[in-house]
Amino acid sequence: MKHFPRLSLISAPLVVASVVFLFSFVLQMSMERNVQQPQTDMAANALKNVVVVGGSYVGKAAAKELANLLPPSHRVILIEPHTHFHHLFAFPRFAILPSHEHKAFIPYTSLFSSSSSPSSHLILPAKVLSLSTSSKSGNLLTLDRPVPFPSSLSPFSLEKTTKIPFDFLLCATGTRLSPPGTSPHDSKPLSISFLQSFQNAIAHPETKHVVIVGGGAVGVQMACDLKELYPAKRVTLVHSRQQLMPVYHERLSEIIKERFAELGVETVLGKRAVVPPGEGGWPLPVPGEEGKKKMEVRLVDGSVVEGDVVVQATGQEPNNGFLLGLEGKEEEKGRVVNPRNGFVKVKPTMQFADERFSEFMFAVGDIADSGAHKAARPGMVQAAVAARNVVKLIEGGKNPEELESVEVQPAAIHLTLGLTKNIIFRNPNPADGQTEPTFTLKDDGSADMGVDRLWVMNDIKVTRPQEYHL
Repeated sequence: MKHFPRLSLISAPLVVASVVFLFSFVLQMSMERNVQQPQTDMAANALKNVVVVGGSYVGKAAAKELANLLPPSHRVILIEPHTHFHHLFAFPRFAILPSHEHKAFIPYTSLFSSSSSPSSHLILPAKVLSLSTSSKSGNLLTLDRPVPFPSSLSPFSLEKTTKIPFDFLLCATGTRLSPPGTSPHDSKPLSISFLQSFQNAIAHPETKHVVIVGGGAVGVQMACDLKELYPAKRVTLVHSRQQLMPVYHERLSEIIKERFAELGVETVLGKRAVVPPGEGGWPLPVPGEEGKKKMEVRLVDGSVVEGDVVVQATGQEPNNGFLLGLEGKEEEKGRVVNPRNGFVKVKPTMQFADERFSEFMFAVGDIADSGAHKAARPGMVQAAVAARNVVKLIEGGKNPEELESVEVQPAAIHLTLGLTKNIIFRNPNPADGQTEPTFTLKDDGSADMGVDRLWVMNDIKVTRPQEYHL
Protein backbone atom coordinates (compact mmCIF):
# COMPACT_ATOMS: atom_id res chain seq x y z
CA MET A 1 0.00 0.00 0.00
CA LYS A 2 1.38 3.35 -1.02
CA HIS A 3 1.70 5.99 1.73
CA PHE A 4 1.71 9.73 1.15
CA PRO A 5 3.85 12.01 3.32
CA ARG A 6 1.97 13.93 5.99
CA LEU A 7 1.89 17.70 5.90
CA SER A 8 3.85 19.25 8.68
CA LEU A 9 2.13 21.42 11.30
CA ILE A 10 3.67 24.44 9.56
CA SER A 11 2.94 23.55 5.91
CA ALA A 12 -0.73 22.52 6.35
CA PRO A 13 -2.01 25.95 7.49
CA LEU A 14 0.00 27.60 4.72
CA VAL A 15 -1.58 25.36 2.08
CA VAL A 16 -5.08 25.97 3.42
CA ALA A 17 -4.53 29.70 3.54
CA SER A 18 -3.18 29.72 -0.01
CA VAL A 19 -6.17 27.77 -1.32
CA VAL A 20 -8.65 30.09 0.46
CA PHE A 21 -6.87 33.17 -0.90
CA LEU A 22 -6.75 31.79 -4.44
CA PHE A 23 -10.44 30.80 -4.35
CA SER A 24 -11.46 34.22 -3.00
CA PHE A 25 -9.41 35.98 -5.67
CA VAL A 26 -10.92 33.92 -8.52
CA LEU A 27 -14.44 34.37 -7.16
CA GLN A 28 -14.00 38.14 -6.81
CA MET A 29 -12.58 38.50 -10.32
CA SER A 30 -15.41 36.40 -11.72
CA MET A 31 -18.07 38.45 -9.97
CA GLU A 32 -16.49 41.74 -11.08
CA ARG A 33 -16.26 40.53 -14.64
CA ASN A 34 -19.90 39.32 -14.69
CA VAL A 35 -21.21 42.54 -13.16
CA GLN A 36 -19.20 44.96 -15.25
CA GLN A 37 -19.33 43.42 -18.71
CA PRO A 38 -21.61 40.37 -19.01
CA GLN A 39 -22.61 41.11 -22.61
CA THR A 40 -19.04 41.43 -23.82
CA ASP A 41 -18.04 38.10 -22.27
CA MET A 42 -21.13 36.35 -23.51
CA ALA A 43 -20.58 37.64 -27.03
CA ALA A 44 -16.96 36.51 -26.92
CA ASN A 45 -17.88 33.00 -25.77
CA ALA A 46 -21.03 32.37 -27.82
CA LEU A 47 -20.99 30.89 -31.29
CA LYS A 48 -22.85 32.75 -33.99
CA ASN A 49 -25.68 30.84 -35.64
CA VAL A 50 -26.01 30.11 -39.35
CA VAL A 51 -29.42 28.45 -39.60
CA VAL A 52 -30.57 26.24 -42.46
CA VAL A 53 -34.34 25.72 -42.52
CA GLY A 54 -35.24 22.48 -44.25
CA GLY A 55 -33.24 19.25 -44.39
CA SER A 56 -34.13 17.67 -47.72
CA TYR A 57 -31.61 17.32 -50.56
CA VAL A 58 -30.75 21.00 -50.89
CA GLY A 59 -30.91 21.97 -47.21
CA LYS A 60 -28.78 18.99 -46.24
CA ALA A 61 -26.21 19.91 -48.87
CA ALA A 62 -26.17 23.53 -47.67
CA ALA A 63 -25.71 22.52 -44.04
CA LYS A 64 -22.85 20.16 -44.85
CA GLU A 65 -21.09 22.72 -47.06
CA LEU A 66 -21.42 25.41 -44.41
CA ALA A 67 -20.07 23.14 -41.67
CA ASN A 68 -16.96 22.56 -43.78
CA LEU A 69 -16.43 26.24 -44.60
CA LEU A 70 -17.47 28.32 -41.60
CA PRO A 71 -14.85 29.85 -39.30
CA PRO A 72 -14.69 28.55 -35.69
CA SER A 73 -16.76 31.55 -34.54
CA HIS A 74 -19.86 30.19 -36.27
CA ARG A 75 -21.91 27.01 -36.15
CA VAL A 76 -24.55 25.46 -38.40
CA ILE A 77 -28.04 24.78 -37.07
CA LEU A 78 -30.20 22.60 -39.29
CA ILE A 79 -33.91 22.80 -38.45
CA GLU A 80 -35.95 19.94 -39.90
CA PRO A 81 -39.12 18.26 -38.50
CA HIS A 82 -38.34 14.82 -39.96
CA THR A 83 -36.24 12.58 -37.73
CA HIS A 84 -34.55 11.11 -40.83
CA PHE A 85 -33.62 12.33 -44.27
CA HIS A 86 -36.43 11.39 -46.68
CA HIS A 87 -35.16 10.02 -50.00
CA LEU A 88 -38.16 11.38 -51.91
CA PHE A 89 -36.93 10.20 -55.30
CA ALA A 90 -37.61 6.61 -54.19
CA PHE A 91 -41.07 7.23 -52.72
CA PRO A 92 -43.06 6.62 -55.95
CA ARG A 93 -41.30 3.25 -56.38
CA PHE A 94 -41.40 2.21 -52.72
CA ALA A 95 -45.11 3.06 -52.45
CA ILE A 96 -45.65 0.17 -54.89
CA LEU A 97 -42.71 -2.22 -54.50
CA PRO A 98 -42.42 -3.84 -51.03
CA SER A 99 -39.36 -4.74 -48.93
CA HIS A 100 -37.27 -1.60 -49.55
CA GLU A 101 -39.30 1.25 -48.01
CA HIS A 102 -37.27 1.35 -44.77
CA LYS A 103 -34.15 2.23 -46.76
CA ALA A 104 -35.71 5.51 -47.93
CA PHE A 105 -35.26 7.07 -44.46
CA ILE A 106 -31.63 7.77 -43.64
CA PRO A 107 -30.31 9.04 -40.28
CA TYR A 108 -28.85 12.54 -40.12
CA THR A 109 -26.25 11.36 -37.59
CA SER A 110 -23.23 11.70 -39.90
CA LEU A 111 -24.23 14.97 -41.54
CA PHE A 112 -21.38 16.95 -40.02
CA SER A 113 -18.81 14.13 -39.87
CA SER A 114 -16.49 15.80 -42.38
CA SER A 115 -16.45 19.08 -40.45
CA SER A 116 -13.38 19.98 -38.41
CA SER A 117 -15.65 20.36 -35.37
CA PRO A 118 -18.73 18.13 -35.80
CA SER A 119 -19.97 18.62 -32.24
CA SER A 120 -20.23 22.39 -32.72
CA HIS A 121 -23.15 22.05 -35.11
CA LEU A 122 -26.76 21.21 -34.25
CA ILE A 123 -29.78 19.49 -35.77
CA LEU A 124 -33.08 20.60 -34.25
CA PRO A 125 -36.13 18.35 -34.91
CA ALA A 126 -38.83 20.98 -35.35
CA LYS A 127 -40.79 23.05 -37.84
CA VAL A 128 -40.28 26.80 -38.14
CA LEU A 129 -43.55 28.68 -37.66
CA SER A 130 -42.41 32.26 -38.05
CA LEU A 131 -39.44 34.58 -38.42
CA SER A 132 -38.92 38.02 -36.93
CA THR A 133 -36.17 40.61 -37.15
CA SER A 134 -35.80 43.66 -34.93
CA SER A 135 -33.08 45.91 -33.56
CA LYS A 136 -34.14 45.03 -30.00
CA SER A 137 -34.56 41.25 -29.97
CA GLY A 138 -32.44 40.49 -33.02
CA ASN A 139 -33.26 37.79 -35.56
CA LEU A 140 -35.47 35.04 -34.15
CA LEU A 141 -37.13 31.89 -35.43
CA THR A 142 -40.18 30.50 -33.62
CA LEU A 143 -40.53 26.71 -33.64
CA ASP A 144 -43.61 24.51 -33.31
CA ARG A 145 -42.15 22.62 -30.34
CA PRO A 146 -39.54 23.16 -27.59
CA VAL A 147 -36.10 21.80 -28.44
CA PRO A 148 -32.90 21.49 -26.36
CA PHE A 149 -30.67 24.45 -27.15
CA PRO A 150 -27.44 25.83 -25.61
CA SER A 151 -28.37 28.11 -22.73
CA SER A 152 -27.92 31.85 -23.08
CA LEU A 153 -26.23 31.77 -19.66
CA SER A 154 -23.84 28.93 -20.35
CA PRO A 155 -22.91 27.28 -23.68
CA PHE A 156 -22.27 24.04 -21.75
CA SER A 157 -25.86 23.55 -20.56
CA LEU A 158 -29.08 23.03 -22.50
CA GLU A 159 -32.49 24.53 -21.99
CA LYS A 160 -35.69 23.86 -23.90
CA THR A 161 -36.91 26.71 -26.04
CA THR A 162 -39.02 27.54 -29.09
CA LYS A 163 -36.97 30.64 -29.93
CA ILE A 164 -33.79 30.25 -32.00
CA PRO A 165 -31.60 33.32 -32.69
CA PHE A 166 -29.68 33.53 -35.93
CA ASP A 167 -27.06 35.67 -37.64
CA PHE A 168 -27.50 34.18 -41.13
CA LEU A 169 -30.34 32.10 -42.55
CA LEU A 170 -30.65 29.82 -45.57
CA CYS A 171 -34.23 28.94 -46.47
CA ALA A 172 -34.35 25.49 -48.10
CA THR A 173 -37.93 24.52 -47.27
CA GLY A 174 -38.76 23.40 -50.80
CA THR A 175 -42.29 22.49 -51.85
CA ARG A 176 -45.06 20.22 -50.60
CA LEU A 177 -45.83 17.22 -52.78
CA SER A 178 -48.99 15.14 -52.57
CA PRO A 179 -48.60 11.75 -50.84
CA PRO A 180 -47.11 9.30 -51.68
CA GLY A 181 -44.62 11.71 -53.25
CA THR A 182 -44.03 12.73 -49.65
CA SER A 183 -44.88 11.38 -46.21
CA PRO A 184 -47.31 13.14 -43.87
CA HIS A 185 -45.33 11.82 -40.90
CA ASP A 186 -42.08 12.97 -39.27
CA SER A 187 -40.94 9.67 -37.73
CA LYS A 188 -39.41 6.75 -39.61
CA PRO A 189 -41.76 4.01 -38.29
CA LEU A 190 -44.91 5.94 -39.23
CA SER A 191 -43.52 6.88 -42.63
CA ILE A 192 -42.66 3.24 -43.35
CA SER A 193 -46.19 2.19 -42.39
CA PHE A 194 -47.56 4.92 -44.64
CA LEU A 195 -45.73 3.59 -47.71
CA GLN A 196 -46.74 0.05 -46.80
CA SER A 197 -50.40 1.11 -46.73
CA PHE A 198 -50.07 2.17 -50.38
CA GLN A 199 -48.36 -1.10 -51.27
CA ASN A 200 -51.13 -3.12 -49.65
CA ALA A 201 -53.92 -1.11 -51.26
CA ILE A 202 -52.43 -1.51 -54.73
CA ALA A 203 -51.57 -5.21 -54.31
CA HIS A 204 -55.02 -6.07 -52.91
CA PRO A 205 -56.93 -8.54 -55.14
CA GLU A 206 -59.94 -6.20 -55.20
CA THR A 207 -57.86 -3.39 -56.67
CA LYS A 208 -58.46 -3.81 -60.38
CA HIS A 209 -57.97 -0.20 -61.54
CA VAL A 210 -55.51 2.43 -60.27
CA VAL A 211 -56.04 6.04 -61.37
CA ILE A 212 -53.10 8.45 -61.18
CA VAL A 213 -53.88 12.18 -61.29
CA GLY A 214 -50.95 14.23 -62.56
CA GLY A 215 -48.51 13.86 -65.45
CA GLY A 216 -45.34 15.06 -63.77
CA ALA A 217 -42.37 12.93 -62.76
CA VAL A 218 -44.13 11.22 -59.82
CA GLY A 219 -47.18 10.29 -61.88
CA VAL A 220 -45.18 9.05 -64.86
CA GLN A 221 -42.82 6.93 -62.74
CA MET A 222 -45.64 5.39 -60.71
CA ALA A 223 -47.64 4.55 -63.85
CA CYS A 224 -44.67 2.71 -65.38
CA ASP A 225 -43.81 0.85 -62.18
CA LEU A 226 -47.43 -0.12 -61.52
CA LYS A 227 -47.99 -1.58 -64.94
CA GLU A 228 -44.68 -3.44 -64.91
CA LEU A 229 -45.26 -4.94 -61.46
CA TYR A 230 -48.99 -5.58 -61.91
CA PRO A 231 -49.59 -6.03 -65.66
CA ALA A 232 -53.09 -7.45 -65.07
CA LYS A 233 -54.32 -4.28 -63.34
CA ARG A 234 -55.63 -1.27 -65.25
CA VAL A 235 -53.59 1.89 -64.81
CA THR A 236 -54.94 5.22 -66.04
CA LEU A 237 -53.07 8.52 -65.86
CA VAL A 238 -55.13 11.74 -65.95
CA HIS A 239 -53.37 14.97 -66.91
CA SER A 240 -54.69 18.47 -67.60
CA ARG A 241 -52.54 18.99 -70.72
CA GLN A 242 -51.81 17.02 -73.84
CA GLN A 243 -48.08 17.23 -73.12
CA LEU A 244 -46.75 15.21 -70.21
CA MET A 245 -44.09 16.83 -68.03
CA PRO A 246 -44.52 20.23 -69.76
CA VAL A 247 -41.44 21.78 -68.12
CA TYR A 248 -39.40 19.78 -70.60
CA HIS A 249 -39.16 19.72 -74.39
CA GLU A 250 -42.12 17.93 -75.97
CA ARG A 251 -39.81 15.13 -77.13
CA LEU A 252 -39.79 13.80 -73.56
CA SER A 253 -43.58 13.61 -73.60
CA GLU A 254 -43.45 11.66 -76.85
CA ILE A 255 -40.95 9.17 -75.36
CA ILE A 256 -43.13 8.69 -72.27
CA LYS A 257 -46.24 8.08 -74.38
CA GLU A 258 -44.33 5.48 -76.39
CA ARG A 259 -43.36 3.75 -73.15
CA PHE A 260 -46.96 3.92 -71.90
CA ALA A 261 -48.10 2.22 -75.10
CA GLU A 262 -45.54 -0.59 -74.57
CA LEU A 263 -46.74 -1.20 -71.02
CA GLY A 264 -50.46 -0.66 -71.59
CA VAL A 265 -50.87 2.49 -69.46
CA GLU A 266 -54.10 4.30 -70.39
CA THR A 267 -54.23 8.11 -70.48
CA VAL A 268 -56.86 10.83 -70.21
CA LEU A 269 -55.11 13.98 -71.46
CA GLY A 270 -56.18 17.58 -71.86
CA LYS A 271 -58.80 17.32 -69.10
CA ARG A 272 -58.27 18.79 -65.66
CA ALA A 273 -59.34 16.76 -62.64
CA VAL A 274 -61.39 18.44 -59.93
CA VAL A 275 -59.46 17.87 -56.69
CA PRO A 276 -61.89 17.16 -53.82
CA PRO A 277 -62.08 20.05 -51.33
CA GLY A 278 -60.18 19.66 -48.11
CA GLU A 279 -56.56 19.31 -47.06
CA GLY A 280 -55.89 15.85 -48.42
CA GLY A 281 -57.63 15.68 -51.79
CA TRP A 282 -58.56 12.07 -52.51
CA PRO A 283 -58.61 9.81 -49.43
CA LEU A 284 -55.42 7.94 -48.68
CA PRO A 285 -55.48 4.15 -48.35
CA VAL A 286 -56.76 2.87 -44.99
CA PRO A 287 -55.49 -0.54 -43.84
CA GLY A 288 -58.34 -3.06 -43.81
CA GLU A 289 -60.55 -0.97 -46.11
CA GLU A 290 -58.93 -2.01 -49.40
CA GLY A 291 -61.37 -2.69 -52.21
CA LYS A 292 -64.50 -1.82 -50.21
CA LYS A 293 -65.42 1.38 -52.00
CA LYS A 294 -64.96 2.71 -55.52
CA MET A 295 -63.33 6.11 -55.92
CA GLU A 296 -64.13 8.77 -58.48
CA VAL A 297 -62.02 11.32 -60.32
CA ARG A 298 -64.34 14.02 -61.65
CA LEU A 299 -63.10 16.07 -64.58
CA VAL A 300 -63.97 19.69 -65.37
CA ASP A 301 -65.93 18.62 -68.47
CA GLY A 302 -68.30 16.62 -66.25
CA SER A 303 -66.95 13.17 -67.09
CA VAL A 304 -65.82 10.74 -64.40
CA VAL A 305 -62.96 8.23 -64.20
CA GLU A 306 -63.71 5.51 -61.66
CA GLY A 307 -61.07 3.44 -59.92
CA ASP A 308 -60.32 1.37 -56.85
CA VAL A 309 -57.31 3.46 -55.78
CA VAL A 310 -56.60 7.08 -56.70
CA VAL A 311 -53.03 8.37 -56.47
CA GLN A 312 -52.71 12.15 -56.39
CA ALA A 313 -49.50 13.32 -58.09
CA THR A 314 -50.37 16.92 -58.83
CA GLY A 315 -48.31 20.06 -58.45
CA GLN A 316 -46.03 21.44 -55.78
CA GLU A 317 -46.98 24.00 -53.14
CA PRO A 318 -44.18 26.25 -51.83
CA ASN A 319 -43.38 25.94 -48.11
CA ASN A 320 -43.30 29.67 -47.49
CA GLY A 321 -45.59 30.01 -44.47
CA PHE A 322 -42.97 31.06 -41.93
CA LEU A 323 -41.85 33.95 -44.16
CA LEU A 324 -45.24 35.57 -44.69
CA GLY A 325 -44.91 37.61 -41.48
CA LEU A 326 -42.14 39.59 -43.19
CA GLU A 327 -44.86 41.08 -45.41
CA GLY A 328 -47.23 42.06 -42.63
CA LYS A 329 -47.81 45.60 -43.83
CA GLU A 330 -49.67 46.39 -47.02
CA GLU A 331 -46.69 48.19 -48.53
CA GLU A 332 -44.53 45.09 -47.88
CA LYS A 333 -46.72 42.68 -49.89
CA GLY A 334 -44.79 40.96 -52.65
CA ARG A 335 -41.38 42.13 -51.48
CA VAL A 336 -40.27 38.74 -50.11
CA VAL A 337 -42.56 36.21 -51.79
CA ASN A 338 -43.55 36.41 -55.44
CA PRO A 339 -47.37 36.68 -55.34
CA ARG A 340 -47.65 34.93 -58.73
CA ASN A 341 -46.10 31.65 -57.62
CA GLY A 342 -45.34 31.77 -53.89
CA PHE A 343 -41.58 31.41 -54.26
CA VAL A 344 -38.99 33.61 -52.54
CA LYS A 345 -37.59 36.41 -54.68
CA VAL A 346 -33.81 36.07 -54.88
CA LYS A 347 -30.80 37.67 -56.48
CA PRO A 348 -28.43 35.59 -58.66
CA THR A 349 -26.26 35.32 -55.51
CA MET A 350 -29.23 33.50 -53.86
CA GLN A 351 -29.64 36.37 -51.37
CA PHE A 352 -33.17 37.56 -50.66
CA ALA A 353 -34.02 40.22 -53.24
CA ASP A 354 -35.64 42.35 -50.52
CA GLU A 355 -32.81 44.65 -49.40
CA ARG A 356 -34.06 44.56 -45.80
CA PHE A 357 -32.81 41.00 -45.56
CA SER A 358 -30.34 40.48 -48.40
CA GLU A 359 -27.21 40.81 -46.23
CA PHE A 360 -28.08 37.88 -43.98
CA MET A 361 -30.85 35.77 -45.60
CA PHE A 362 -30.68 33.39 -48.57
CA ALA A 363 -33.11 31.04 -50.32
CA VAL A 364 -32.01 27.95 -52.25
CA GLY A 365 -33.61 25.05 -54.05
CA ASP A 366 -37.27 24.72 -54.98
CA ILE A 367 -38.40 27.54 -52.68
CA ALA A 368 -36.24 30.09 -54.51
CA ASP A 369 -37.72 32.02 -57.43
CA SER A 370 -34.41 31.71 -59.27
CA GLY A 371 -35.60 30.89 -62.76
CA ALA A 372 -34.13 27.39 -62.50
CA HIS A 373 -36.34 24.33 -62.82
CA LYS A 374 -37.42 22.68 -59.57
CA ALA A 375 -35.02 19.79 -59.03
CA ALA A 376 -32.33 18.69 -56.59
CA ARG A 377 -29.35 19.10 -58.89
CA PRO A 378 -29.69 22.86 -59.61
CA GLY A 379 -30.72 23.35 -55.99
CA MET A 380 -27.52 21.77 -54.71
CA VAL A 381 -25.47 24.06 -56.95
CA GLN A 382 -27.34 26.99 -55.42
CA ALA A 383 -26.68 25.63 -51.92
CA ALA A 384 -22.93 25.51 -52.51
CA VAL A 385 -22.87 29.05 -53.93
CA ALA A 386 -24.98 30.41 -51.06
CA ALA A 387 -22.73 28.73 -48.48
CA ARG A 388 -19.62 30.29 -49.98
CA ASN A 389 -21.34 33.68 -50.12
CA VAL A 390 -22.27 33.44 -46.44
CA VAL A 391 -18.62 32.85 -45.60
CA LYS A 392 -17.60 35.85 -47.72
CA LEU A 393 -20.09 38.05 -45.88
CA ILE A 394 -18.79 36.79 -42.53
CA GLU A 395 -15.28 37.68 -43.64
CA GLY A 396 -16.41 41.22 -44.39
CA GLY A 397 -17.14 41.15 -48.09
CA LYS A 398 -19.98 43.59 -48.76
CA ASN A 399 -19.18 44.38 -52.38
CA PRO A 400 -21.67 42.57 -54.68
CA GLU A 401 -18.83 41.84 -57.11
CA GLU A 402 -17.16 39.71 -54.44
CA LEU A 403 -20.11 37.30 -54.22
CA GLU A 404 -20.72 34.37 -56.56
CA SER A 405 -23.76 34.16 -58.82
CA VAL A 406 -25.64 31.13 -60.11
CA GLU A 407 -26.09 30.73 -63.84
CA VAL A 408 -29.43 29.13 -64.69
CA GLN A 409 -29.04 26.02 -66.84
CA PRO A 410 -31.62 24.28 -69.06
CA ALA A 411 -33.94 21.86 -67.31
CA ALA A 412 -32.67 18.28 -67.06
CA ILE A 413 -33.90 15.11 -65.39
CA HIS A 414 -33.03 11.47 -64.75
CA LEU A 415 -36.40 9.73 -64.99
CA THR A 416 -37.29 6.08 -64.43
CA LEU A 417 -39.64 4.47 -66.95
CA GLY A 418 -40.03 1.14 -65.18
CA LEU A 419 -37.94 -1.02 -62.87
CA THR A 420 -34.85 -0.96 -65.10
CA LYS A 421 -35.57 1.40 -67.99
CA ASN A 422 -34.72 5.08 -67.49
CA ILE A 423 -33.82 8.21 -69.41
CA ILE A 424 -31.44 11.11 -68.89
CA PHE A 425 -33.03 14.10 -70.64
CA ARG A 426 -31.82 17.67 -71.05
CA ASN A 427 -33.62 20.60 -72.65
CA PRO A 428 -31.82 22.48 -75.45
CA ASN A 429 -29.62 25.41 -74.44
CA PRO A 430 -30.42 28.40 -76.71
CA ALA A 431 -27.30 30.17 -75.42
CA ASP A 432 -25.25 27.47 -77.14
CA GLY A 433 -27.38 27.58 -80.28
CA GLN A 434 -29.17 24.32 -79.43
CA THR A 435 -32.70 23.80 -80.73
CA GLU A 436 -33.14 20.10 -79.92
CA PRO A 437 -32.92 18.28 -76.60
CA THR A 438 -30.30 15.68 -75.77
CA PHE A 439 -31.23 12.39 -74.12
CA THR A 440 -29.94 8.92 -73.37
CA LEU A 441 -32.25 5.93 -73.00
CA LYS A 442 -30.87 3.32 -70.62
CA ASP A 443 -31.80 -0.12 -69.27
CA ASP A 444 -29.51 -0.39 -66.28
CA GLY A 445 -31.75 0.41 -63.32
CA SER A 446 -32.38 -1.72 -60.23
CA ALA A 447 -35.56 -2.42 -58.30
CA ASP A 448 -34.32 -0.62 -55.17
CA MET A 449 -33.02 2.30 -57.27
CA GLY A 450 -29.54 1.83 -55.80
CA VAL A 451 -30.65 3.26 -52.47
CA ASP A 452 -27.76 1.53 -50.68
CA ARG A 453 -25.36 3.95 -52.37
CA LEU A 454 -27.21 6.89 -50.84
CA TRP A 455 -26.48 5.59 -47.34
CA VAL A 456 -22.79 5.48 -48.26
CA MET A 457 -22.97 9.02 -49.68
CA ASN A 458 -24.47 10.13 -46.36
CA ASP A 459 -21.49 8.60 -44.51
CA ILE A 460 -23.64 5.89 -42.89
CA LYS A 461 -21.74 2.62 -42.76
CA VAL A 462 -24.07 -0.39 -42.96
CA THR A 463 -22.63 -3.82 -42.17
CA ARG A 464 -25.90 -5.73 -41.61
CA PRO A 465 -29.33 -5.46 -43.29
CA GLN A 466 -30.92 -4.70 -39.89
CA GLU A 467 -29.00 -1.42 -39.77
CA TYR A 468 -31.18 -0.02 -42.58
CA HIS A 469 -33.93 0.12 -39.95
CA LEU A 470 -31.98 2.61 -37.80
